[in-house]
Amino acid sequence: CRQAAREEWVMLRRNVLGLLAVTAASATPAAAQSDDWAKVVEAAKKEGKLVIYTASTGSPFHKTVVKSFEQKYGISVEMLEARASEIRERVRVEQAAGRFLGDIHHNGSTTTWLMMRDGNFQPHGPIPNIATIVPPYEADDFRVPAEVISYGLMINRNLVKPGEEPKSWKDILDPRWTGKILSDDYRALGGGAVFFVVMHDTFGKEFLEKLATQKPAFSRDIQNSERRVARGEYPLYLPFSLQDYNNLKGLPVKPIVPLEGRPYVRFDLTVLKNAPHANAARLFIDHYLEPESQLVFANAGYNPVVKGVVEKTIEEIRVLLATKALGTTVPERQDAMLELAKQIFK
Repeated sequence: CRQAAREEWVMLRRNVLGLLAVTAASATPAAAQSDDWAKVVEAAKKEGKLVIYTASTGSPFHKTVVKSFEQKYGISVEMLEARASEIRERVRVEQAAGRFLGDIHHNGSTTTWLMMRDGNFQPHGPIPNIATIVPPYEADDFRVPAEVISYGLMINRNLVKPGEEPKSWKDILDPRWTGKILSDDYRALGGGAVFFVVMHDTFGKEFLEKLATQKPAFSRDIQNSERRVARGEYPLYLPFSLQDYNNLKGLPVKPIVPLEGRPYVRFDLTVLKNAPHANAARLFIDHYLEPESQLVFANAGYNPVVKGVVEKTIEEIRVLLATKALGTTVPERQDAMLELAKQIFK
């Protein structure tokens, strides 16, 4: 009995030691990651500055997130706002001349893809909050999703009765809407082109050919188009950017996301090649993915890219953001799809 008890005690001791060893081994990588990130934060504070090139012009929401970053870390931020193509050209000229001035690039996914192909970025390195990103959005070694512009449609509530509201994207093919649809132009880059591609991929070319028989009126002046629907010139406008809803409150309009879901465009954050403040750039991307930062954009009508944020948005926008992400554009097919749009909508 004594021998059996001794053997049992030895086995128990081995199991406990083994468990402790496994626990210590599993804890070591996490501790190392924490130590490494602490070094990034310290290095970023020593750099003391960050330069951001953004294609989101005039957005107060980005300024809110930038200000919170400055206050939290004591790092000053210089932000250049310009159109997507202007940002791309500026980076090209600077890097060709060997002048590496910018740290962060913030732009739509198509321009970001083109610039990545041109070699304008460097890998961002480990960033803790990337782990909180939710599908269908995902990061790679260069690109980190920032926020999402989502599209639905908009109706004039005085002209469209509740029972007539489109519930499916297919409902816009109803003859009642012939000559009554105002739309962003599908034949040029923008929300209209995004809508065209996603409808093509979801319903096929036949859907778009039927839509052409509805004789939609095209306009490239988005803000004016939304106001025209609000004034009652047209009962329906598409695609409607959900981020514009806050600008139309008090007007007789209603945004709708059809049951199939919402076309969307992703904005990305990248670190520019030879960034002079690379640690501050990584720290800013991590800060941008914090729930508090993402909530700023979500309440403004942008879809957040991290978990647990949509549920915290104000109720009237939450029902729109909680809808399914239907699809987006693919940069490689951009020219071919624009040409197809010109053939169908002559």
